[in-house]
Amino acid sequence: MENDSVTKLVDVLLVEDNPGDVRLTIEVLKEAKILNKLSVAKDGVEAMDFLHKKGEFQDAPLPDLVLLDLNLPRKDGREVLAEIKSDPDLKRIPVVILTTSQDEHDILKSYNLHANCYITKPVDLTQFIAVVKAVENFWVSIVKLPPKIRP
Repeated sequence: MENDSVTKLVDVLLVEDNPGDVRLTIEVLKEAKILNKLSVAKDGVEAMDFLHKKGEFQDAPLPDLVLLDLNLPRKDGREVLAEIKSDPDLKRIPVVILTTSQDEHDILKSYNLHANCYITKPVDLTQFIAVVKAVENFWVSIVKLPPKIRP
């Protein structure tokens, strides 16, 4: 029985404004045995332009998974999440909140906006690496992602 997740390219959109977290996430995902194509948006406006293929992102792939920080410049992650989940063409894309916020209001609001999961980023480097690996393992190896459907 062939495992499709190993042979399939998985497009991941990381929406993160912290260059250190971006760099570290890229390195962790590069080490994986699973094929990932990682794109990065540095703020919420760029993320929505990417998802709607606007401007410089007209050739952007529709991601299979979005890793979304909440505290972003220009348009915060809560607004991005609300837009993704209210768009009929995007709402099936799993959105993983990956943020430093431990605020119960943020957690509740994220789930009310239909986030697929909420993870608080650890401050410790080793723990952060473990979290990124666990996210990738679960969402790329274990979960059956929805097919890409775009009109």
